[in-house]
Amino acid sequence: MIPETMKAVLLTGHGGIDKLDYRADVPTPQPGPGEVLIRVAAAGVNNTDINTRIGWYSKAVTADTETGGAEGFDTVDDDDASWSGVPLTFPRIQGADVCGHVVAVGEGVDLARIGERVIVRNMLRTYVDYRPYECWTIGSECDGGFAQYCKAPAQETHAVACDWSDAELAAIPCAYSTAEGMLHRANVGAETVLITGASGGVGSAAVQLAKRRGATVIALCSPAKFEAVRALGADRILDRDADLVAELGAGSIDVVVDLVAGPQWPSLLDVLRRGGRYATAGAIAGPICEIDVRTLYLKDLTLYGCTFQEDIVFENLVKYIEAGEIRPVVAKTYPLSDIATAQEDFLAKKHTGQLVLIPPQE
Repeated sequence: MIPETMKAVLLTGHGGIDKLDYRADVPTPQPGPGEVLIRVAAAGVNNTDINTRIGWYSKAVTADTETGGAEGFDTVDDDDASWSGVPLTFPRIQGADVCGHVVAVGEGVDLARIGERVIVRNMLRTYVDYRPYECWTIGSECDGGFAQYCKAPAQETHAVACDWSDAELAAIPCAYSTAEGMLHRANVGAETVLITGASGGVGSAAVQLAKRRGATVIALCSPAKFEAVRALGADRILDRDADLVAELGAGSIDVVVDLVAGPQWPSLLDVLRRGGRYATAGAIAGPICEIDVRTLYLKDLTLYGCTFQEDIVFENLVKYIEAGEIRPVVAKTYPLSDIATAQEDFLAKKHTGQLVLIPPQE
């Protein structure tokens, strides 16, 4: 029996954690044509959720995410404060990671899908007719997984056969597709890769996924997390504040996978070899960086900005899971009602891997 109302967290506007409103009277979504209704079993916490809440994507914001993570920013321009540049509509149910079970289907969807345990591609392309470099993020342009129920396009909702927990599966969609998207775009193979922010959800995913591709991985993180990152497969680990040129040598790295940016950014290009590649999908230490354009063109570097993902990225992740080639680290789970605590812990950056919310299952 699907209830008429559900428990969910509503984002009521851009701002601090106080903009997250846990409610028990939110209308349960109804699947439209080509959609499925999912009873959410678990939903991961990601930088995307926090960036969207605080309006960090607005060009009016120049600080790192931690600065405004709890309280928000005073300078946000609502007109460009989403990752897509299109203003968000409120209230919005966030949550880019959805793991759960299909409980109903819309017109045109096979009834046999009811009962499947699924994850949802976080970069949805159905709603933009699969146009190149366009997508909706679930939990941003449409409601997501911070609720008991969520609807999603059937063809972007993937059944997964594995023995993982729901929390483990919920750690995959956003973090692992972001990491795999960067590695795919930069065509990473058996070469030397430097990964920043290696203890976070995307960074820890990138370590595993780069190793899967045969890469030698050098990881940057805080010293307290060295052993946890080494357990993920990193071949060498450096303090995130290290002098990279002194430690690694100029021109020693084939590919940089960067989630941090900030003051250290110029040295990431310095350690790249001639013809090297740089891929980024984040800037948690600050989005405004200085570049010496001579470094870029004299070394024949290629820079990749990575948001859009080819269809094969998510499809491959499902294959990696079912083949037992990757496994996420879930640092802690929380009841959905404790989303404020989960986001505070996320911002504290004391964990390795993913934090996951569990909606009520009654």
